[in-house]
Amino acid sequence: MFRLPENRLASYRQPVTVRDEVSIAGVAWPVYKLLALGIGFVVLVIVAVATSSAAPSVLAAAAAGTVVWLALSPFQPSNR
Repeated sequence: MFRLPENRLASYRQPVTVRDEVSIAGVAWPVYKLLALGIGFVVLVIVAVATSSAAPSVLAAAAAGTVVWLALSPFQPSNR
């Protein structure tokens, strides 16, 4: 029997949208959170190299990550 693939049917087509989430281990992470974590890590490494001390590195990275996270979160569309 001949059968059309389901993805060719008009009822299965959905408009293409820009994804603002990344799937990591099956969990959808908003891009702004990953960006905040990445910036925090970069700040951690830079301050660690500059100061050779863990305490200011961790505090600076936490502050940078938190600022980016809170600054970008209002721009995240809410689907819930």
